[in-house]
Amino acid sequence: MVLQLLLLWQGGFLFYTSTVVPTATQLLGAAGQGAITARVTDILNVIGVVALAVWAFELVFARDPLRWRTVSRWIAWGFVLACQVTLFYLHIQLELYMDEERRYAMVLPRFYPTHRVYLWTSTVQWAACLVLTWLFIGAWRTEDRLGERGA
Repeated sequence: MVLQLLLLWQGGFLFYTSTVVPTATQLLGAAGQGAITARVTDILNVIGVVALAVWAFELVFARDPLRWRTVSRWIAWGFVLACQVTLFYLHIQLELYMDEERRYAMVLPRFYPTHRVYLWTSTVQWAACLVLTWLFIGAWRTEDRLGERGA
């Protein structure tokens, strides 16, 4: 479940930013693509909250004997959570700069710098999710090895 949520959330983010955004911009222009992004990020942010909740459950009930890795996983999880909270805040700010239907940016001098911060926060969060995944996999491998010895 932890990996599936990672694939859905961060894989969806990566696919969207690398493929859908350039294609939609080419076909619909920046405004049309922006209207799609406003709605897609709503969904990605909700998936992020679900993923963080499941990951917290995993962290609470994991049996990793390596304290440094347990602490590192909680720190990474907290960093991803902080990024997610920041993304929610920035998303609200971006919507304030758009028309009511979220189709066009109306306050361009504020929209673009805020959007740039949103993009960088998303990218940093993606990298932190990779670190967290690496830590999860290491913990699972250790748990498997301990289980084999105990069986």
